[in-house]
Amino acid sequence: MDERRTVKVSKYLSRHLRHQPERIGLRLDEGGWVAIDTLIAAAAAHGFPFTRDELAHVVAANDKQRFAVDGERIRASQGHTVEVDLGLSPAIPPPYLYHGTVPRNVEPIRAEGLRPMHRHDVHLSTDRETAARVGARRGRPVVLCVDAGAMHRDGHVFQVSANGVWLTKAVPPRYLRFPSGR
Repeated sequence: MDERRTVKVSKYLSRHLRHQPERIGLRLDEGGWVAIDTLIAAAAAHGFPFTRDELAHVVAANDKQRFAVDGERIRASQGHTVEVDLGLSPAIPPPYLYHGTVPRNVEPIRAEGLRPMHRHDVHLSTDRETAARVGARRGRPVVLCVDAGAMHRDGHVFQVSANGVWLTKAVPPRYLRFPSGR
């Protein structure tokens, strides 16, 4: 499977397992799972056929492990805009986590903190490099440092997804460290 096809299938899966399952007639269960055969049939019926082998390749090759497979079911690991319960337990975060954004978002974040926007949670990375890659998807990246240890001590709840993304409902401005000059 070539790289263009891999990306195309991955984006299709993200759209329908995270944001718009109803668009192709899917019904995710409360945990966000759907039967693989149901997904493949729905995609084919809506003009985007792919094989089980292609699906397995996309799941295995995705560097961010965006998808999880459990037997004959699949779901997105996080990032849903539709209501799902990923069943994640609270976890103690590392002292610092990171968030990638772009320059135009810095002032609103400075004023309001990090909010989940259209997602269920704010997504945080364990390292600056990953956060920079996330921010770079929308332009020149700015990496913010989150004092996750202080947040946790102050009662904020964190969870970590199966693919290592840290999740929290919001990050108030007082827990953020901005790069100098911003």
